[in-house]
Amino acid sequence: MNKPIRAKSLTGTALALAASLALTACGGTDQASSDAKPKRAKGSEAVAVKDPLVATFEGGLYVLDGETLKLAETVELPGFNRVNPAGDEEHVVVSTDSGFRVFDAARQTFTDAEFKGAKPGHVVLHGGKTVLFTDGTGEVSVFDPADLADGKKPRTRGYTSAEPHHGVAIELTGGELLSTLGTEEKRTGALVLDRDNQEIKRAENCPGVHGEAAAKDEAIAVGCEDGVLVYKDGKFTKVDAPDDYGRIGNQRGSDLSPILLGDYKTDPEAELERPTRISLIDTRTAKLRLVDLGTSYSFRSLARGPHGEALVLGTNGVLHVIDPETGEVTKRIDAVGDWTEPLDWQQPRPTLFVRDHTAYVTEPGKRRLHSFALDSGKKLNSVTLPKSTNELSGVVAGH
Repeated sequence: MNKPIRAKSLTGTALALAASLALTACGGTDQASSDAKPKRAKGSEAVAVKDPLVATFEGGLYVLDGETLKLAETVELPGFNRVNPAGDEEHVVVSTDSGFRVFDAARQTFTDAEFKGAKPGHVVLHGGKTVLFTDGTGEVSVFDPADLADGKKPRTRGYTSAEPHHGVAIELTGGELLSTLGTEEKRTGALVLDRDNQEIKRAENCPGVHGEAAAKDEAIAVGCEDGVLVYKDGKFTKVDAPDDYGRIGNQRGSDLSPILLGDYKTDPEAELERPTRISLIDTRTAKLRLVDLGTSYSFRSLARGPHGEALVLGTNGVLHVIDPETGEVTKRIDAVGDWTEPLDWQQPRPTLFVRDHTAYVTEPGKRRLHSFALDSGKKLNSVTLPKSTNELSGVVAGH
């Protein structure tokens, strides 16, 4: 059976330019537990890093300079950890076995801001707010990332789902909160709450709901096992997949484009399906287009470019730049060597993270990290790290 996977969804003006992705990727449902507190590896006193990147590896975090890719610091942190932008120019959110922790990437140290809870899941940035969803409790926490500056836990808007589940939530610019519906066994759709957390809309025609993304004009989509569910202008609209089972579990949006980028899977019995087609969902017309890239990809392969381009890193090592309006591949950037997606979603594989006009791509088989200029396709820098990395993210502000 398909196991839930998560990719980070980064929305808003700057977030349309950044994806890992990763994200989405699932929450830490099988994270190793450890009572050990993270500590900085031996070395000189930390020097502030501009536009830092943060990569996870087995047992810790690497902090790197966003331009030179120089390794600035190694921070020890036991367990399986995940990383997402926090929404400002200094911090990232690290998902650990105990919950979400805020890491000052510029100064390479954890702050006192922590959101405890089992199975920390999606981190969503949109409209100047950061939203955390804790799968093990169903808790949603919304905060302004500017409030992270003092190193303390920020004031939050809270909401708790009727039942814990592998979910996601996003706050709209008008104050509405969209959150998924489900239980640990079954996920069915989404609801919308007003500023006072009173329900105003609900849709339960989205089986297996997973992931979110925001498009131009604040069209919000969540993925289903038979298409996507779009919330726009106060209404839910279902965009049906062309197949009875057409799962779109990971999406990427841009506020420069009304078209969303999604994955596309059609085999509900597969232990791991390696699709070659991606989906392009037009939120204006509620139509879905499939594009076959001729190569497979993973949930950490999707991102959006600075002009709204759809970006997909294939297992053939090529970064595909796609016009979302036509589905045409307009550029192919040779990024890494051929690779195969591992069966275990927690195992390393090449990961794509985009910030502004730069694409960062990991190559864990060679312990490498590369950066590319998206406009020209030129490789900017490469670095070899002490250990293979897993997830990759960085600071992203201005959403």
